Order: sequence, then C-alpha cells, then structure tokens
Amino acid sequence: MKTTLIAIALATAGVLAAPIAAHAQDDKGGFFINGNVGKAGVDDGLYDDDDTAFGANLGYRWSAGPGAAFGIEGGYQNLGEWSPKADRIPLDTVAGSAKLKGWTAGVNGHFNVADNWYLSGRAGLFRADVQGDYVAAGIPTRVDDTSNKWYAGAGFGYDFSNNLSVGLNYDHYEVDKSNLDINTDVVSVSGEVRF
Repeated sequence: MKTTLIAIALATAGVLAAPIAAHAQDDKGGFFINGNVGKAGVDDGLYDDDDTAFGANLGYRWSAGPGAAFGIEGGYQNLGEWSPKADRIPLDTVAGSAKLKGWTAGVNGHFNVADNWYLSGRAGLFRADVQGDYVAAGIPTRVDDTSNKWYAGAGFGYDFSNNLSVGLNYDHYEVDKSNLDINTDVVSVSGEVRF
C-alpha cells in the first residue's frame, strides 16, 4: 500500500512539474546511477509473503538515436526476509524464514515514447546470497549459499531533464538453491541521475 501511495505521489508530482520542467533532450547516453525501493513478494514453494526491497545500480548507456539508449549495469539488491506459510509446509517438514540479497550484472534500455515519458527494460545475471533453513524427512538443512540465476524487468517513468528521472518498475528475480525456491517479484519506485 505504501509503495502504491509513493508511486501515485511521484506520478502526480511529475504531471504538475511538466509545465516547468525542461524538455528532455534525445541523448540519454552516459554514466548513470539509480536507486529503488518497493515491495518484494514471494509466492513459491514454502513461502507466500512480502517484505520491503531496496537496491542501487550504476552503469553506462550509449545513445542509439533519438530517444533510445542501450547500456550495461551492475548493482546490489536486498529483497527482504520471508516467513513460510503453515498450509504450504508438508507434514514431514519444518521451515524457518528465508533471506535474499545479491548482486546483478546485465543490460538495459531507456526509450522515450513521448515528450519526457519513457519505457525501460533490463535483464541479466543475479548472483544471490540465499539464507534459510528447513527440516525435511527428519534431516535438517541449513542453506547459506549463492544461486546464479537471472533477473528481468520493465518500467516506465518521467524524465524531468536529460539528467534526472523517476519511474515505476516491475522486476523478477529467479532463485533456487538446495530446494529453497524463493523466486521474487518486486514492484518499486526508482530515481535515476545521469552524468
């Protein structure tokens, strides 16, 4: 709910600021840094829960013509901690909470679709630090390991100038390690500064 209110507030601010914001130029190439905060949800395996997620990325984009830029990125995401749902735990299993955070490396794109408005996309490798524990068939298993899977996402937002934008994003992080499935979906608000 808080994420939705933040997104609505930022969108409203963008609409109100449009008349005074400088018209965004076509060139979105160069270095960038962005941060995001939002809601991470897990509905997989033993878990059906949500928590606050946050992260940051930095990278570089090359201009590919009017209103389009493609680039590379690397970053860190903390996707939260989740408790298992009792009705999802098999009779011979006891499960504890699970935590997920990790590093990303991938590609991205920024595409202007109208004056100041843009669509974005990203995808790449997610090297996750997975922590959790469970007991199955009387055998305790403590998971504290890394998972090398993938992430992908899309978003839209508003460019206040050639150097500053805000957006609303959806990202998916694929994670599976030692039978601990915690694939995560994140809806977040982001801000980006370009140099």
